Amino acid sequence: MQNAKPRALSLAQSTADSMHLGNYLGALRQWVGMQDEFEAFFGVANLHSLNEGPDPEVLRERTLRTAAQIIGAGVDPEKSVVFVQSQVPEHTQLMWVLSCLTGFGRAERMTQFKDKASKRGTESTNVGLFTYPILMAADILIYQADKVPVGEDQRQHLELTRDLAERFNTTYGETFVVPQPHILSSVGKIQDLQDPTGKMSKSSPSPNGRIDLLDDPKVVTKRFKSAVTDSGSEVRFDEAEKPGVSNLLNILSAFTGTPIPQLEQDFEGKMYGHLKVAVAETVADALAPIRTRTLELLDDRAELQRILDDGAERARVVAAATMTDVYDRIGLLAGPKGA
Repeated sequence: MQNAKPRALSLAQSTADSMHLGNYLGALRQWVGMQDEFEAFFGVANLHSLNEGPDPEVLRERTLRTAAQIIGAGVDPEKSVVFVQSQVPEHTQLMWVLSCLTGFGRAERMTQFKDKASKRGTESTNVGLFTYPILMAADILIYQADKVPVGEDQRQHLELTRDLAERFNTTYGETFVVPQPHILSSVGKIQDLQDPTGKMSKSSPSPNGRIDLLDDPKVVTKRFKSAVTDSGSEVRFDEAEKPGVSNLLNILSAFTGTPIPQLEQDFEGKMYGHLKVAVAETVADALAPIRTRTLELLDDRAELQRILDDGAERARVVAAATMTDVYDRIGLLAGPKGA
């Protein structure tokens, strides 16, 4: 498949009511910037969320909330294909084909599987967690994606995707684009506001350590003002000695574009409180329109569903063409036309 622009694909899991600041800076904001450069497909990975055993109504609601936040953050459904994974059945069709090409030992060695399985124990580890990377490979290959935005924790999964594409192409003939990583610009580590030695996460022990995209601006301000800093009073970037201050400087730099050395100069002679206020105001102002647009979409579920239905139809045009080729190559009978 030859595209006028290179094609990019990325998905966000629907495992929380709201995405947080780390999700926004590390992914969503960068997706917005990719829309003009790429033919972009951005989706909600709700099939992956089944591994957590969610309540059905919670999963349904979180799927819609995640989609609304993707759009609210600035992903334009007119420029990009915004869709929900479960509305495109070709994902799971291709997953089965790829599963039959994946060695058990290779799947067993995937780092995230080993980490999660060791925490859950054998009886609590489901097969879906084991095959998670293969579904992720199908997510990418079904759209013939040229580029995939990846962080360090996903590099191993992309390598499996590339290996499976090459194995299929070698065995059955050229079928898949072998995707390349799209290196996202670094925004530094976005750490927990109450424990700046750990990453900001949806599973943070205290909600006060996290800034959610749907937080009221007053909540955003309060959480930054109560952020843990360090002994002393000098505003200086030093992740080892001053993790709290360094985290606030990272966040302020990411939103303002001001290099950290310049920020250190700007706050020379000032107290931690001045830094907290500056970060709080900057982030609250930046997130306010995202929150407003997201809540508008959640208040108009019919419009949100229309956008997602349209995105699913556009996604299936590409996905169905890929599966037609795959079935033909491997000798499976396709369904009747129009099915």
